Order: sequence, then structure tokens, then C-alpha cells
Amino acid sequence: MVTETISTMEKTEVPHVLFFPFPAQGHIKPFLSLAELLSHAGFQATFINTEHNHHRLLHNNDIHNRFPKFQFKSIPDGLPPDHPRSGPLYIRDLFRSSRVSFRPALRELLTSLKEEKGPCQLPKCIIADGIMSFSIDVAEEFEIPTIFFRTYSAHCLWIYFHFSQLIEEGEVPFQDENLDQPISCIPGLENVLRRRDLPRIRRFENADDPMLQFFIRETSVLTRATGLILNTVNEIEGPMITRLGSFFKKVYAIGPLHALKSRINENSSSSSTSSDGILWKEDKKCLKWLDSKPSRSVLYVSFGSLINLSGEQILELLHGLANSEKSFLWVIRPDLIVGDATIGDILKEQETGRMERGLIVSWAPQEEVLSHPAIGGFLTHSGWNSTLESIVAGVPMICWPQISDQQVNSRCVSDIWKVGFDMKDTCDRSIVEKLVRELMDNNREEMMESANKLAMLARDSIKEDGSSCINLEKLIQDIKSMSS
Repeated sequence: MVTETISTMEKTEVPHVLFFPFPAQGHIKPFLSLAELLSHAGFQATFINTEHNHHRLLHNNDIHNRFPKFQFKSIPDGLPPDHPRSGPLYIRDLFRSSRVSFRPALRELLTSLKEEKGPCQLPKCIIADGIMSFSIDVAEEFEIPTIFFRTYSAHCLWIYFHFSQLIEEGEVPFQDENLDQPISCIPGLENVLRRRDLPRIRRFENADDPMLQFFIRETSVLTRATGLILNTVNEIEGPMITRLGSFFKKVYAIGPLHALKSRINENSSSSSTSSDGILWKEDKKCLKWLDSKPSRSVLYVSFGSLINLSGEQILELLHGLANSEKSFLWVIRPDLIVGDATIGDILKEQETGRMERGLIVSWAPQEEVLSHPAIGGFLTHSGWNSTLESIVAGVPMICWPQISDQQVNSRCVSDIWKVGFDMKDTCDRSIVEKLVRELMDNNREEMMESANKLAMLARDSIKEDGSSCINLEKLIQDIKSMSS
């Protein structure tokens, strides 16, 4: 259906869409995938990055070949040049600086586009990140429709819509230290959530905490938009998507975007690749290492592009992995470890031979790794992109969430979809060893059966008659109607 639209769209009409993601890899990646899909449909794409991330994008990608129809624009992120730009503090500082520097930068950019001639004049639609609500204020000044793209799961967004209610009911802030206390006031999730499963911001001690109130405001503003885009699947998150429909004029569930983009690329003459790197240089030598391993014998370990870990946490994970006696491929970014210790220092202290089953790389082509037949499990931070990529690949997970929506995702993986284990709020070598053995040996068949069923739902959704493909077609047509 989308393929037909791409081939039959009138070439005289070129809708111009401006994409404005929050400046973190977990947000930029799905935004780029969506921009590629709309570019295939004949749209002109202008993509906004911060100057820092644009430099990294140029350094790690041949963007002119990878994104030939894109116009990239960059704006300052408002942070000092020596800011480390990693870890949870980076996100906090970005939230603060975005309120000050991004609004005037977007206004200035739209003013310059308005004065341009040709295909890259003022956009007919802005697709903005759902945690940058100021975008709709600026867009309304220029009378441009806005569609928000929330890069979290539907379950997580539904919980965000109930943070005020959690405060009113006395559920947040917590009255004691019992993190296993059930949360009962969120419709549809009464028998699922515990305190520890709420997004990380739930652990603030004061209901008036600025960051907590920030997210409450950001979520409420979403409903002003023309529509909401979610990188998810109706057949997997249908009940939550239906509930969110009560807040929005239109909801477009068009995930998994990475898989939908790959399928449409296969059916077109596009030269775009499925590279995951974007802001990091990939080490593809690990794929040859995987080629030498038996089927389903390797545990893939990666904690995403943002979180930081202490040397002690790395040691506990390392001992747990080594003691499990399973082969593992571990992504350790150069900026992953806080403090003076390096991974080289930590490895020197280990017994000879403890790492003989493992391979450490600085960044991996994750989609290719997860689809490799040697991979039997994924120890993950439960970021939504990683969760979706693991679901599509049919790989069961051990979830060790740290920030943001990851606590919600890990609960969904373990207790709703039953395709993995939830290891949140602990980092102990004996637990790591136990769960790796459970995932790779003791519960292997049961986990694989559940993972394969979920993978089938995700893969079916991106077929021509699948729900995500149909919803993408609706989005394309609705944006075209804005241009006419």
C-alpha cells in the first residue's frame, strides 16, 4: 500500500515536513527512520539537530549518500563547550537548556525558511518530539500544523498522563521504601505495576519537584497537536493505544519503524542503509566473531547511548557474565564508565581466562547483531528502540533499566509480554549469573516460544496490509491534505 503511494504520488506536489527530535540518539534514530519513510513517499524533509549532534552525524555517516533528499539544519544546544554530554545529568541539563535556547532557535529557523524560495520554504507540517512542547507554540505563530512524535511506548505515555492522578491519590511521592507496593489508580494497569515500575521520575521526594512538574506539563500539551505518532504496534500495545485515543484527534501507531523502513528500502531503489550508528562509529568485526559461534549461544549486552555505570557495577556484571559460562558480546562505550577506571584497568584485575568467552566492542550494529543466529539473549537497559529491535528479532531479554521510560518497558517485557526477565534495582553478580542461565538454558524453549509469537506480530504489522503500514499510509495522506 505504501509502496503504491510512493510510485503514484503526483510529483508536482512536494509536501515539506520539518523534523525536530530531542537531541539524544534514542530520539534521533526513530525520527530519521520516519523522515526516510516520508522521503520515500515524495516528501521534502528538513531535519533539525543540535550543532554538537550534527557534527557527530557528519563524523560517523556519509549523510549525503545516506540521506540524499534531506536538508539538515543545526541549532545550539545551549550547553557550555566542555559539558560531557552523556549520562542522566546531560538529559537534565538538556531539558533546562531546551526551554531557553531551542524556542528562539526554532523561530529564527522558520523565519529564514519562510523567506526562502524553492522546495525548502516554510514547511506544511512540523513533526516535533513529544518532550519539546514549546514547538507547538512556535508552530502556531507561523500557522503550521504540528504532529507530536512520542518515542516512548504507549504504556509509558499512558502512565505519564496519570502522574497528576498519582500525586492526588498519594501514590507519588512514595510514603515509604516499599518499592513492591502495587499501583492501583492507573486504568488498565491495576494488576501490573508496582512502585518500582513507574518511570524514574517517580522517585522524587517532592510533588512540586521541577522535573516532575515539567513532564506533567509536557504531556498535557501533547493534546493540542493535530495528531500523535507512536513507534509501536497495534497488535502489541493495542489496549493502551485505544486509551490514548481518548486524548488525541488521531493516533498513528507505525512501528517498529526500523523494520518498516528496512522493508520499504528493500522494495525501492533507495541506497539507504540500515546502519544503527548515527552518532557512534560501529565495530562490525563483531559480526565475524558471531559467525564462529553456535546457534543461540551468545548473550548480547548493551546499555544504550546515554547511561553511565560505576566501576563496581561493571565488575558485578563482568563476574556474573563470566560465572554463567556463556559467550557474550558486550558494548562498552568510551564514556560508559564514570570515575577514573577504564575497562582496560578493570580487565587487568581479572583472573586469566575470565574473558575468554567474551568480546567487548565500543559500539555494535545492533540490528544486525540481534538478527544474527548466534544470539540467544539480550541483556539490555530496556530503552524503547532496543526493546523493539529485540522483539522484531525474536530475542528474549534480561532487563536492567536505569532512566526514563525503561522501568515501564522492563515490566512490560517480563509481566505483560513474557519475553524476558526484569532485573531492575539490583546489580549483583549472583543474580546476573542466575538470570543468564535461566534465559539461555532453563527457560530457553518457553522464552523462545513467547519471543517468536511477539516477533510474528511485529513483522506482520509492517507487511503491506499490516496495521503499521496502513497507519503510515494514513499519516502520509493526512500530511498531504495539509499541503493542499
